[in-house]
Amino acid sequence: MDTVSPKQQRIAELAKQSPQMAFTSLAYHIDLEWLGEAYRRTRKDGAAGVDGVTACEYEQDLQGNLERLLNRAKSGSYRAPPVRRVHIPKGDGQQTRPLGIPTLEDKILQRAVVMLLEPIYEHDFSDSSFGYRPKRSPHSALDVLRENAIEGQGGWILEVDIRQFFETLDHDHLRSLLNHRVRDGVVLRLIGKWLKAGVLENGNVRFSDSGSPQGGVISPLLANIYLHYVLDVWFEQEVRPRLGGRTWLVRYADDFVMGFTDESDARRVQEVLSKRLGKFGLTIHPDKTRLLPFQRPKAGTSGKGETVRGRPETFDFLGFTHYWSHSRYGNWVIKRKTAASRFRRALRTISEWCRRHRHDPVEDQQRTLNHKLRGHYGYYGVTGNSHALCAFRRSVRRVWRKWLNRRHRKRSMTWRRFERLEKGYPLLAARAVRSIYRS
Repeated sequence: MDTVSPKQQRIAELAKQSPQMAFTSLAYHIDLEWLGEAYRRTRKDGAAGVDGVTACEYEQDLQGNLERLLNRAKSGSYRAPPVRRVHIPKGDGQQTRPLGIPTLEDKILQRAVVMLLEPIYEHDFSDSSFGYRPKRSPHSALDVLRENAIEGQGGWILEVDIRQFFETLDHDHLRSLLNHRVRDGVVLRLIGKWLKAGVLENGNVRFSDSGSPQGGVISPLLANIYLHYVLDVWFEQEVRPRLGGRTWLVRYADDFVMGFTDESDARRVQEVLSKRLGKFGLTIHPDKTRLLPFQRPKAGTSGKGETVRGRPETFDFLGFTHYWSHSRYGNWVIKRKTAASRFRRALRTISEWCRRHRHDPVEDQQRTLNHKLRGHYGYYGVTGNSHALCAFRRSVRRVWRKWLNRRHRKRSMTWRRFERLEKGYPLLAARAVRSIYRS
């Protein structure tokens, strides 16, 4: 680790000094120490890939395994194994999201390449991009969105959803975009192998000419590089100078929102955006993409705030519903509450856990439920969202009693008995842990 950071700093300095330069020599930085640091940063508790090798098994000869991995990567003999695919519930639970599980060695080598490329692209990436970047988080994106919307008095919001972005990312376009900054043969060859590795599902390996490496740690970086050129640079250099009013963009991975003070600007961008994305093989979801008025309500209107269409308009972004409301001082501000779809999904997950673990000791159940509540509060516990947090805790409480009541045929867990049990095993109280106001 002692020499890894200085190497990354040097790469970052070169990227800053020569913003148009393509790096032709990067792979020589990857040595045993570099791979060792990549292994240290790799999660060890994940499921095993197609080779079945776990971190515990790999560590039995860690030095030898890393040496062999380094030799294969440098010589070009490394073969990227297929990614094992499983499906997890998505949204309302009626659909599933594919989840890729790479092998441990794939994770290590991908992490090593991310450590090479990150210093380059962190200099290039736009301030409007927040997803999967160091020292940036969903809450950072939400804060910037709120500031921009309030400064523009709401205006018009273009809420965009790219249909199956990670599955439709075009390999040829990605290679072309990578060549703007990276022309190291070893690095590009490794990325190419990951793109072609294929997916193992139900015993069959399927290959595709599109999509990012399933579940790979390099996938978010490749996605950011793709949308950096396709969307961010295009928006800053070609779109913004042509508009008459104020405009802004906030993007978190493939989720993004655009704001405009002028309706005509918003409609012009909405019209050309689908063409721009289509040029790079991407499609806008017609049902999940919409342009909506989000003007600040006029003085004297109700606390719910009526828009120009005579009814309140809201939009969802990163799990929150955004809406105009009065502050405690009577000023109009943009507030956030847990999006209904996220509320239902989180509650459904907890209900399923309670069903499967209803026979566990009550103390263990309480400990796990509080851990889940703490995580929920940690993300959704923002100023102004206390009502939704309390509603979520009440719902979890009902779900817990329901499944405790089904531990026996007698259904003896009445509410009175449950309330006595709660005194010894209380659920974590709802509380906001994040302030949306900056000092």
